[in-house]
Amino acid sequence: MQSPEVVQSYIAAGIACSFLQVEGDGRHFDAIIVSDAFEGKRPVQRHQLVYGVLGDRMKEEIHALSIKALTPAEWQALQEL
Repeated sequence: MQSPEVVQSYIAAGIACSFLQVEGDGRHFDAIIVSDAFEGKRPVQRHQLVYGVLGDRMKEEIHALSIKALTPAEWQALQEL
């Protein structure tokens, strides 16, 4: 089992994020990831980028991960609601 902080560190090591938050219970996690790396990518491509960073950890250490992958502009628009 992993802590949310460890999962967050894995993501941060592979994707330059302007905002990153991971919460979870050690097996199931929810992540909000805001990055310029998502510009021009469809949602599935954004998720594939995150899964690529996590690699085999998704098979062994992380049972489930819910991802909200946003560009900085998308994140800013949500904050203004």
